[in-house]
Amino acid sequence: MRAIASARMPLTEIAARLWEVLTRRLDTFLFACALALVGVGLVTLFSAADQSVTRVTSQAGSLVVAILAMWVVANVPPQTLARAAVPLYIAAVLLLVGVAVFGVVVNGSRRWLNIGVARIQPSELMKIALPMMLAWYFQKFEGRIRWPDFVIAAILIVVPTYLIKRQPDLGTALLIAASGFYVLFLAGLSWRIIVGLGAAAAAAGPLLWSHVLHDYQRERILTFIDPGRDPLGAGYHSSQASIAIGSGGVIGKGWLNGTQTHLDFLPERHTDFIFAVFGEEFGLAGVLVLMAGFTFLIFRGLMIAAEAPTVFTRLLAGAVTMSFFTYAFVNMGMVSGILPVVGVPLPFVSYGGTAMVSLGLGLGILMSVSRSRRLMQS
Repeated sequence: MRAIASARMPLTEIAARLWEVLTRRLDTFLFACALALVGVGLVTLFSAADQSVTRVTSQAGSLVVAILAMWVVANVPPQTLARAAVPLYIAAVLLLVGVAVFGVVVNGSRRWLNIGVARIQPSELMKIALPMMLAWYFQKFEGRIRWPDFVIAAILIVVPTYLIKRQPDLGTALLIAASGFYVLFLAGLSWRIIVGLGAAAAAAGPLLWSHVLHDYQRERILTFIDPGRDPLGAGYHSSQASIAIGSGGVIGKGWLNGTQTHLDFLPERHTDFIFAVFGEEFGLAGVLVLMAGFTFLIFRGLMIAAEAPTVFTRLLAGAVTMSFFTYAFVNMGMVSGILPVVGVPLPFVSYGGTAMVSLGLGLGILMSVSRSRRLMQS
């Protein structure tokens, strides 16, 4: 009789129940914010890529994979994520070593690994692996964290940061180091140590300038200080992005009508500088809406971190959320000219398959933490 009843169940009711099963473990607000940002990205990408359906389809395919990854991770208990932290970190480091040896060179940088069916960027995996590893490590010493633990954690941060910096990809290296720093800060790193490290970094500035930074990186910093020193060379990206955003005015030139974009003045417009495309076509009003979307997403992530039931989940959720904020702030600041150009994509908006999947993993982690809190309260 049950089989007959189920057979007669309307398709709409079956679909509704299936949707409930698939989404009941997701954080609806967080998911809606992310989907809205991705929708903005797909619309802007269509214009930035000269109305290339192929590129938009490719990004949509990456989105499907990202949603699947998010759903799987959201359904994994945080204690299982903690057990996976060490293997994932080791695998990410090995992949970075593999990039140094076997990596594919694109535009002078060795950042990708060709695995046959696809080309991946292991530094994107490290964005998730490093916070997980550090959160797992500090949970082991909950209530008795001492300064040697921070030294060991610093080593765990330095290893991938150095490997990524050698690719060279200084922007991603600094952002991954920042994600590690967020875990240290949330774990109780003293302000005196933070100020001391900042002073030491400032004192080491001349050495870093002479022996660590590449010529093009030094040129970018000098151009940031004086934007007019090389407008057709090192300053070209920044100046064209500023022109594009400024020409958008309050309401923008309209979708597909950006002149800087479609006359090919704006470089890297589908990846690092897609925010300039959006600003030109949708203006200040559109930029404010986009910033509101990121604000809602980050606020929800911080709420999840604040209500996390364990040290591991609190540190991990806080670091993932602050990483989202840092990537968005650095990209918008870079494109707007208030930060040096470092080659950082805009989360959920810029084109990039591996980056989209890593963002999906980050959302899944936040949803897993949120679900664990609800289960403990029920």
